[in-house]
Amino acid sequence: MKILLLCSAFNGLSQRAWLGLRARGHRVTVRIVQDPPEIAAAAAGVDPALIICPFLRQRVPEVVWRRYRTIIIHPGPEGDRGPSALDWAIMDAAPTWGVTALQATEDLDGGPIWGTRVFRMPADPPRKSTLYNTEVSDAALSLIDEVVTKAEDPGFTPRRQTRRVNAARPLVRQADRAFSWGDPTEHILRRIRAADGRPGVHTELAGVPVAVFDAHRGEAGPGEPGTIPARRQGAVLVRTGDGALWIGHARRLAPGAPGTTVKLPAALALGDSVREAPPASVPPSLREIGYRRVGNVGLVRFAFYNGAMSTTQCRRLTAALRHAAAQDTDVLVLAGGEVFSNGIHLGVIDAQPNPAAEAWRNITAIDDLCREIIDCTDQLVVAALAGDAGAGGVVLALGADKVIARDGVLLNPHYRKMGLYGSEYWTYVLPRRAGEEQARRLTIDCEPITAAGAAEIGLVDHLAAGRDDFTAAVLDYATELAADGRTQALLSRKRAAREADEQRRPLETYRIRELAEMSHDIFDDRHGFADARRAFLTGRPAAPEAPLLPVPRLPQMTPAH
Repeated sequence: MKILLLCSAFNGLSQRAWLGLRARGHRVTVRIVQDPPEIAAAAAGVDPALIICPFLRQRVPEVVWRRYRTIIIHPGPEGDRGPSALDWAIMDAAPTWGVTALQATEDLDGGPIWGTRVFRMPADPPRKSTLYNTEVSDAALSLIDEVVTKAEDPGFTPRRQTRRVNAARPLVRQADRAFSWGDPTEHILRRIRAADGRPGVHTELAGVPVAVFDAHRGEAGPGEPGTIPARRQGAVLVRTGDGALWIGHARRLAPGAPGTTVKLPAALALGDSVREAPPASVPPSLREIGYRRVGNVGLVRFAFYNGAMSTTQCRRLTAALRHAAAQDTDVLVLAGGEVFSNGIHLGVIDAQPNPAAEAWRNITAIDDLCREIIDCTDQLVVAALAGDAGAGGVVLALGADKVIARDGVLLNPHYRKMGLYGSEYWTYVLPRRAGEEQARRLTIDCEPITAAGAAEIGLVDHLAAGRDDFTAAVLDYATELAADGRTQALLSRKRAAREADEQRRPLETYRIRELAEMSHDIFDDRHGFADARRAFLTGRPAAPEAPLLPVPRLPQMTPAH
């Protein structure tokens, strides 16, 4: 079928829908639209047999839905209406929720039903972004397949809606999200998580107006609600009416222009206001790095908010990796969190007085981490991707000997849209796994790829199904690698390959060449890195005049497989 995807942004769900429909043989066009005239122009230009809107904030104009079958993927159960479905569901502690595919009509979210899915809400209040990227996205993708199958059936007729969960609920505004720090901890926690990752909840910390995110339960001694008795690794502990919450991230609200600053680790956003707060232990849910041993397998777990890795975080993870590599285990697993990694921390970079200098420190720190992975020849290294990865985060994983990924994970192994040549030894590890032609295509086309697609071209070695039992599948896979004396034979081959590659071209030369290119991108801003970074952080479109990077050049001498 000729299908048009109308999206407000090419987010993870939209990317998965596009890849899935193309894999089924459909002709799929994606258009990013911001208003009704753009929607109408996109439909007229493509003239599709079917329009699907997996992530569309704007209402579809009548001129489009009357001419084309237009299906809205609404993140709510049948009968739910309004633009803030997930926000209300989390704030109201709904026990179940759903996703509905409905046909666009003059009745907002009230059109005929093409399909619906229902799921149980997590008992612990989820972050809105987590709920969207897990249960909601899984249900939406299943529905999109169902919609296309029904659209191909000339005898199918969608059914009218028969139930209404509520009257059309309005867009959630800050007044609806508001809380007092004197409120119960669970009430505040639910409010913050219903607005995470965007827009956050406006409040005040240490006398500073901020939007807060990334809330976790904590403990504190007696004190005035709203005061900050401790901090740790960028997070601050805030007293509530009956306990305390750790706030991991915050965004300063500029006077008269809320929303103009970027989301940062809370202690960095608050600056001198919390400098005197003493350090304290954080709860497990906020612990960024951990290590445990399971038999002959060492497991390094890391979880950085939204997958962004600052200079400090890269250095801490490098130290943890060195500690794990020094143990007498046979296999070292590097397991990421909800998002595996998206590379350098653009927010921390942008917040520094000299962003270019901080970007350089961040790049060299993540390069050091990648070098540790590549040079670890005393253990087999397994990268475990339970969540998506982008840019340097993908390349970091590819430095491992084996890559295991959850089926459904999305990879974006490219840098060009951010105005960067790229680093992390990508010119070594990407051709080593996929070959030069694929490496060029991946970095030039700047398209996403599923874990299954990555497995077909050699970027992923093993796929594991299921979210809940992924860690168990990873440990089983790693344990099998270490069983029956296989490790030593694999390590011998690994050392031989690394030595042969080093003879052809020293690993350091890949880094030198990449950093030479990156120095122009960072310090000379030759391809609009500063504007692209700021646009990404603030959610605005990048400047249209920002030039796209030329085709990246790969070294002439490629590594041995």
